[in-house]
This record gives sequence, structure tokens and C-alpha cells, in this order.
Amino acid sequence: MATTTINLEVDVRSRTGKGGAREARRQGFVPGILYGGKLGPVAINLKRNEVDKAINSGAFLSHMITITHKGKPQTVIPQDVQYHPVTDQPLHIDLYRVEEDQEIKVDVAVHFVGEEKSPGLKKGGTLNVVRHTVELLVPAGAIPDFLEADVSTLQIGDNVKISDIKLPENAQPTITDRDFTIATIAGRGGKVETTEEETDPEAVEAIAQKDKD
Repeated sequence: MATTTINLEVDVRSRTGKGGAREARRQGFVPGILYGGKLGPVAINLKRNEVDKAINSGAFLSHMITITHKGKPQTVIPQDVQYHPVTDQPLHIDLYRVEEDQEIKVDVAVHFVGEEKSPGLKKGGTLNVVRHTVELLVPAGAIPDFLEADVSTLQIGDNVKISDIKLPENAQPTITDRDFTIATIAGRGGKVETTEEETDPEAVEAIAQKDKD
């Protein structure tokens, strides 16, 4: 599980708009907006070196962090980072106020394990990933770093469903009306050897897209 290990100092930005944002960047800050909860949106500045360090840690986006203003801490979730198209420097950050036990929707990456053991892959099959991330409803203080999908026993035509993945306590997928597919093991040429009843529309769409590519 991810923990709140990132703490960023912020200042309230008095000048808003594009002019205020440009001025903040010239002074070595990353402009941002803090919103959500019972309070209104607030324009803020964050120190560029602290932001760079936080982003490079790999635990910034979609994880609960702490910001501090004049000694007062506030837990937030980074919602979006805009980057310069050439330098990749962060240009603007959106932060959303949360409480640790507040349930939020967040996309969590799926990591695949056991590919070297999969009988289907050993026979020349292909791992077709239908979903690289899964949207979960989870407490803000307990967002997992990733979900693990084990494909070590899968044959050609088999698939990984969301029900095959162990979810953290108090976490649930936002899609609840079906047992959706995460990935499939396709045969040569990208075809999945399944019966019509077993075919998942999402998996078929992913394979068809791969054939086009």
C-alpha cells in the first residue's frame, strides 16, 4: 500500500490567470490549483525542486500526499500535472482535498506476473492487455501502488478477470455490473481460442485493435 510520504510546502498565489502563472514560473515555482471539499478553489504556488523530486519518486500522481501552508497540513490527491511539450517540466498541478478515510475514484495500474511460466505464452501465444489500469473506489489513505494479475497458469484462450485479482481491503472496482476482462492469452495471429459463450466483448475489441496496428 502507498503511504503519505510526500510533503510539499505551498503558498497562496495572489495573482491568478495566465499572467500570474507565468510570473510564478519565472520565480521558480510551479503554479497550481487546490480544490474540493467544503472550501472553494485556491490558486497556489509550489517549489519547483520539491515538485520535481515528488514526481520522480513515482508515488505522486493518484496517491494521497500532504501539503503544508504556514504550518497547517492538508491531505490532497494530485489529480493532474501539465507538462511542457519540449522540456517535460511541470507547468501546472491540480490538487484535490481529501480526508484519509474518504472514498475516492482512482485509476490503479495493473502489473502482470508469471509470464515466463504461462503455458499459453510458451506455446507462442500473446498476452493481450485489455486494461492497463482499473478504476477503484477506495479510501484515499489506502490507495494501492498497483494491482497484480497472475498469468502463470493460463493457456491460449484463457483470460484474467477482475474477480481473479486480489483487491485491497475496502477497495472495489467502479464497474460492478460484470466480471470484466483484464487480459487474455491469444493464439498466433491474435485469435483467442474460446467458445462464443466465453468470448468477452472487451477482449475481442482489444485484439481487433491490435490486428489493425
